[in-house]
Amino acid sequence: MQIETDWKEVNASQQAVFEWLSDMNNIGKLMPEQITNWKSDNETASYTINGMADINMKIAERVASSAIKMVSVGKNPFDFDMQINIKENGSIAFVQLTFKGSINPFLKMMVEKPLTNFINLLGSNLQKQF
Repeated sequence: MQIETDWKEVNASQQAVFEWLSDMNNIGKLMPEQITNWKSDNETASYTINGMADINMKIAERVASSAIKMVSVGKNPFDFDMQINIKENGSIAFVQLTFKGSINPFLKMMVEKPLTNFINLLGSNLQKQF
């Protein structure tokens, strides 16, 4: 399953957005109120989605100023990765989030809409940070 946001305009430079998103501690600031038990360091994060599951992830790759890839680690309901792509037009950055998950068809029916809303909310919250 793949979920991709529209490109979101962020009122900051590409480099500033990349540096901010490169620290998992900052990703916690984008999370909605349904996320509890957020724990993070620069490279890893774990959290609970109320009433659903515990999630563990880490930054697997950084491509200077243009992309950050996060992957699931440890015990999760399913394997996933999330790619954050960043581009610049003038002095404004544009960000797109792409979520890919290995989800069986039955589970996909239950989680596709909430996951789509969650990924879109992360993008919207990023716009508000800058």
